[in-house]
Amino acid sequence: MNYPNGQKIQRTSSDTFTTSTKGYSNRGMTLEEDINITNSFYLDSDIAVIHKKPTPVQIVNVNYPKRSAAVITEAYFKQASTTDYNGVYKGKHIDFEAKETKNKTRFPLANIHQHQHKHMRSIVNHGGISFLIIRFAQLEETYFLPAEVLFNLWDKLSSEKKSIPYEDIKNNGYLIPFHYQKRIDYLAIIDTLYF
Repeated sequence: MNYPNGQKIQRTSSDTFTTSTKGYSNRGMTLEEDINITNSFYLDSDIAVIHKKPTPVQIVNVNYPKRSAAVITEAYFKQASTTDYNGVYKGKHIDFEAKETKNKTRFPLANIHQHQHKHMRSIVNHGGISFLIIRFAQLEETYFLPAEVLFNLWDKLSSEKKSIPYEDIKNNGYLIPFHYQKRIDYLAIIDTLYF
């Protein structure tokens, strides 16, 4: 986002905004935070109900040095998680994964696990809307990639190729502009594609 004087906003770890002509140095590390703030805006404005899914964890051992200071010392994931976010918008189930990469030319498929891919196919097969939000941190670009496009790209890749080229995402995905309140306004793209 740019100020009226043309300078870009530089995000800091304390989520304060300062102007800079160099861009946002830490923006690549805040995709989840940006989506959470966007989802809060959607919820507060009664636009949609979309939340980050908690990862189910089985706590095995807890150290109680003081009653008020319990420390979990051993825990395990109960099951593999599916996607990061889900909810409902205009009567449709919304389900998506958010990923970021520092790579400028490719999106590594190692970022999407087979069980997540299978889950996204199942959502689409049952009439839901599933997609990826991919941020190329070094390029300061965030894309909406419909699951159907991901499936096509995934299926076309040979076993040697372990990533999707940036150009394929740029040509088949949708650039999401950065906004102040709706930082990652992915519902605007859903409106265009599905409603």
